[in-house]
Amino acid sequence: MTTDTVPRKPAKRAHAISPTRQEDYAEWYQQVIKEADLAENAPVRGCMVIRPWGYGLWENIQHGLDRMFKDTGHQNAYFPLFIPLSFFEKEAEHVEGFAKECAVVTHRRLEARPGGGLVPAAELEEPLVVRPTSETIIGASFARWIKSYRDLPVLINQWANVVRWEMRTRLFLRTTEFLWQEGHTAHATAEEARAETMRMLDIYERFAHEYMAIPVIKGEKCSWERFPGAVNTYSIEAMMQDRRALQAGTSHFLGQNFARASGIRFQTKDGTEDHAWTTSWGVSTRLIGALIMSHSDDDGLVLPPRLAPRQVVILPIYRTDADRERVLDYCGSLAAELRDQPYGDGRLQVEIDDRDLRGGEKTWYHIKRGVPIRLEIGPRDLDAGVISVSRRDRTPSERSVITRAEFVARVGEILGDMQRGLFDRALAFRDAHTREFVDRAAFEEWFGSGEEQPFHGGFALCPFVDDPAVGEALAPLKVTVRCLPLDQERRAAKCLFSGRDTDRWAIFAKAY
Repeated sequence: MTTDTVPRKPAKRAHAISPTRQEDYAEWYQQVIKEADLAENAPVRGCMVIRPWGYGLWENIQHGLDRMFKDTGHQNAYFPLFIPLSFFEKEAEHVEGFAKECAVVTHRRLEARPGGGLVPAAELEEPLVVRPTSETIIGASFARWIKSYRDLPVLINQWANVVRWEMRTRLFLRTTEFLWQEGHTAHATAEEARAETMRMLDIYERFAHEYMAIPVIKGEKCSWERFPGAVNTYSIEAMMQDRRALQAGTSHFLGQNFARASGIRFQTKDGTEDHAWTTSWGVSTRLIGALIMSHSDDDGLVLPPRLAPRQVVILPIYRTDADRERVLDYCGSLAAELRDQPYGDGRLQVEIDDRDLRGGEKTWYHIKRGVPIRLEIGPRDLDAGVISVSRRDRTPSERSVITRAEFVARVGEILGDMQRGLFDRALAFRDAHTREFVDRAAFEEWFGSGEEQPFHGGFALCPFVDDPAVGEALAPLKVTVRCLPLDQERRAAKCLFSGRDTDRWAIFAKAY
């Protein structure tokens, strides 16, 4: 007797993160942050508590960028968190751009209220704006510091926090308070200031590529997307896994606008007086959001090794006290040997996880946190002279068994392969979801309606005329002009929205 059987489908592998990206991308993002212990919502509305693993990421971002800034002659300084309202009133366009986002301090001192509670006691003579950005107050310092062309250029960077009152917040991407760096420079000529603006944009691009493993497009912002008060604004734009764009950094040529408002004047070489030419540029903890959405998967966080707080975690395996002592001694000597290995801008960062937890719990804990390499070592491995190696850029069950000496010799090569692989994967994804359009109907069909639609559309490269009416036409689709790529080939065409002749093309996308 024969029995016909229906082939069974392979069992679907359970994932550590629920929901998955396809099921609910926005909630997946929040769950990755939670399971990786990156951050949590603070008791203060719209603010976040950055936990040690998340802050370790930010520290590594700081260290990498800070080195690049100092290598190009910039120095760090610090300026007040509170900015007098009168400073903003000097620059009308700037304050108009930030007015709705400003938090304002109007009182000092608290006093007890009859019946209980506290109330503000004394009104300030002048309201203080909690720093949304520092052009105006740094301009006041530059005006005191700069008197002659000999004082120029001034190249300053500040690592700080800023406050922008947001109605809808999301951890790392958009919070009321966030951390960032803001560079501010002053120059004797427009040419020098423009060169500085582009130099810093290049640094951001290099950092995104070499440290974050994220491909970005450098471009100029259109007129209605410029930084308030700037002559030109440039950005780097990255594509996330839901095909939306994320602005990962900006660099602004401010011309003489802020110098005039702040009175930054200097005596030129020929004895005349002129206003300085200034720039500003910055990135923020939004970069951590970019890392999450560029590389992570349905098992949790995936980190590029150059930014991971730890590159290697060692998981000892034992059952008896005798085995415990032997295995831990071996793991300790291996960790010491690995920590002597140069990596990136310093030394390899290694952790031994000897917590009293089941092996599976510890394994998934580090998978969800995105640790690049996991090493499992037990008594049998010691006897055989090998270690078990698992990589976060591969499936959790995939592992290789190699000798200790080979791993120590090749660990830098393995991490480099992971770093390149993450970049190549992100670049292939972006290229696969970038299209060129010269037909408006096809453009609108590609992006669909204005409703939230993850995994729909991507980057659209289209002929473009800089006219605010274009922005109004895009609004129903919830699509924005991201940038006009700097490396584009000039090609004659008609603007997709105005129908006017142009030879410039722009990247359009839905965005964060």
